[in-house]
Amino acid sequence: MKWLIFVIVKLCAEILLSEQRFCQQIFITELEAKIFWLMQISFITENVPLPPLRREVVAQWIAAVAATHGKRVGALAYIFCDDPYILQTNRQYLQHDYFTDIITFDYSKPQRIAGDMVISLDTVRSNAALFGKPYDTELLRVVIHGVLHLCGINDKGPGEREIMEEFENKALAMVPTNIFSV
Repeated sequence: MKWLIFVIVKLCAEILLSEQRFCQQIFITELEAKIFWLMQISFITENVPLPPLRREVVAQWIAAVAATHGKRVGALAYIFCDDPYILQTNRQYLQHDYFTDIITFDYSKPQRIAGDMVISLDTVRSNAALFGKPYDTELLRVVIHGVLHLCGINDKGPGEREIMEEFENKALAMVPTNIFSV
C-alpha cells in the first residue's frame, strides 16, 4: 500500500498540480496530501545550516499569501546559502557583482507560481542588524519577498519598493505562530 501511495504522490508531483481537483480526489488521507504539498517546496542548503523552519507551516503560509494575489503554488525551491555562494550566483546568472539577500528565478505560469529562490543567510543576518529587526522576522520577510516576486510584484521601478514593502508587511501579519521548529 505504501508504494502505491508513493506512486500516486509522485505522479501528482510530476503534473505539478495542473489538475489539483484530480489530486485532491485520489488522496486517501490528509497525511498523503501533506506529503504532496511538502514535495512542492524544497529546502536546500549551501555552506550554511538549515534554518529551523517547519516546511509544512511555511507551505501553508506561502499558499495563503499566493492566494491573496490570485495564484496557486507549484514547485518552489529555497536554497539557503552564505554570502560567497550568492555572490557567485549573482555574477554567474545576472552579471551583478554585489551581495544581495535573495535572487529569485521565476518559472511561473499564469496562475501558478514556481521558482528557485537563493537566500543568503549572511545578508539576512546583516540586514536584520542594520534595520534593527529580529533575525527570524527578516528571514521570513525575505522568504516571502521571493514569493511576491513570483506573484508579479516588482521592487525596482519608481514607487514599486513601497508597494513590495506593503505586501511583505501584509504577508508577515499572516505568519502562523508555529512556523519555527523549537
